[in-house]
This record gives sequence, C-alpha cells and structure tokens, in this order.
Amino acid sequence: MSFATTAVAPPLSNALVGWAAMGAALVTWSGFSLSMRGIGASALSPSDVALLRFAVPALILLPLLPSRLRRLKAVRIGPALMIAFGAGLPFFALVAAGSHFTSAAHVSALVAGTAPLAVAILGRLFLGQRGASVPGLAVIVLGIALLVAGLGGLDARVLAGAALLLGASLLWGSYTLGMRLAGVTPMTCLMLVTYPSAIAIALLKAVGVFETHLGSVDPHQLLVFSAVQGIGTGLVSTLVYAVAVRHLGALRCATMGALAPVLVTGAAIPLLGEQPTPLTLVGVVAVALGVTLANGRRATGAGFAPAAR
Repeated sequence: MSFATTAVAPPLSNALVGWAAMGAALVTWSGFSLSMRGIGASALSPSDVALLRFAVPALILLPLLPSRLRRLKAVRIGPALMIAFGAGLPFFALVAAGSHFTSAAHVSALVAGTAPLAVAILGRLFLGQRGASVPGLAVIVLGIALLVAGLGGLDARVLAGAALLLGASLLWGSYTLGMRLAGVTPMTCLMLVTYPSAIAIALLKAVGVFETHLGSVDPHQLLVFSAVQGIGTGLVSTLVYAVAVRHLGALRCATMGALAPVLVTGAAIPLLGEQPTPLTLVGVVAVALGVTLANGRRATGAGFAPAAR
C-alpha cells in the first residue's frame, strides 16, 4: 500500500465516519494537553503518568493480543517504528519535558498545531508527496507563531520547551505517515503504540531509572490520570485517530488536529487558571482560519490519500 500523489475524495459514508472519529480525537487530545500541564500540580512524576498512559491500555487489550500477534509480526519494520516511536514513549517524554516550561495551550499548539507542517515536510522529503494547501498551512504557521509569541518572556527555558514540543510534533508527523505506510487496522496500530512503550517504561521503572510516587498518591488523582491518559489518550484517541486517518487521509487529519489548541486554550481558563493574552487569541483565530482554508480544497487529500480498501 502506498500514498497516492493526488488524492480523491472518499465516499460520503467513509468521510462521515472519519470526521466523527477526528472530532473524538480532538476532544481527547485536549484532555491530554491539559493533563500534561497538570502533572506539575499533582504528586505524580512524569514517569508515573507514562506508566499509566501505556500500562492501562496494555492491560485492557491483553485478552486480544494473542489473536493479533500474527498481524503485528507482519508489519514492516520501518512503518512499525514510525508508529511505535511517533506516538509512544519517546513522544510522551518530549511532550512531558516541553510542557514543564510552557502552558497547556502551547503544548497543544506546538504539537498538534504544527503537525500538518510536519506531515507535509516529512511526506515531501521522504516520500516525494505533494498535495498540501500552501495558503492554509501558511496561516496555521502564522497562528502558531502568534501563540508562541503570546507566551511572553521568551527566555532560554521557554525556548527550550518550545524546541522539545516541536520535536514531539515531528515524531507525531512520522506516526501519522507511518499509519498510512503500514496499512494496518486501527486496533493493530493501537497495539503497536501501546505494547513497546508499556514494556519499556515498566522495565525502566523496575530497575530504578525513574522515581515513582504511585504508592503515596491520592487515589482520586490516580483515577483521574488513569482515565484521561490511560483510557482517553491511550485507548480512545489512538484508536479514533487511526480510524480518521484510514478514512480521510494523513495530511487532512493532521491539519484538523491544529484545531486542538483552540479547544485547549478555552478549557485551560477554568481548569488551570491560564489566561490567554490578546496575541494568543489572535493566534487561535488564525489557526482555525488556516484549518478552514486547508480543508476547503476539493481534493480531500490535500492530504495523503485514504487507504485503499
């Protein structure tokens, strides 16, 4: 299975499934960004949250694993690594480190917001693919720049955090493209993300590389992070995003993901007490406009094509 240089619009039924799945992904991504910023206010360490993020879905999916082993072994190593690294523990580690220096809105803006650009660049460099809406991507990039400028006080720590989050965006772009190259079902994709990272973080915790506070954490905090990270992000968002990419194409889904900062900026006001600056609000509007422009093209793949059935 390979990308098509010029994508065609998917059938209406497939498109509706894809849009519904993408909407669900946006909501769960917002919860992910907010919870990553919330780690600092909790008794959990970032590695504790990583363990919940990957171990909870790993345990839930365990009864299904034996029947999927043959399909997992059949995935080519390149796309499998793009999926496992792009949305797995390395991605989580970059986001956790970057979020320590920035706000929830900027975690979302610099990861999901720049993902369309990452997908377009990686697709062009490594796969020779075209099809991105240049005006739409340009407005999205402008909006992200305004969001970053809205942070204020861009010292070395903030810039370091932004660089880490942009690195996470590149990993996410490789994950999105990896799903298209692998041509796997959403469930197989979910397991490729979950099990390598669950095993890795469990081993690292077991040998004492990372500290743990799980034994002294308020049960309520444990349940909240297990629900948001383990079930919301670990299961729901990974599964529905794979469904969306399967039906809509890689670049279109990455472009729609740029709307996540809009949701997070609004939610962070009551939940985390983060007040957006006027410049940040202008950036949010620009991102939303860029997404509209990028998805206004008749050729749905502005985005590398939906999977052939």
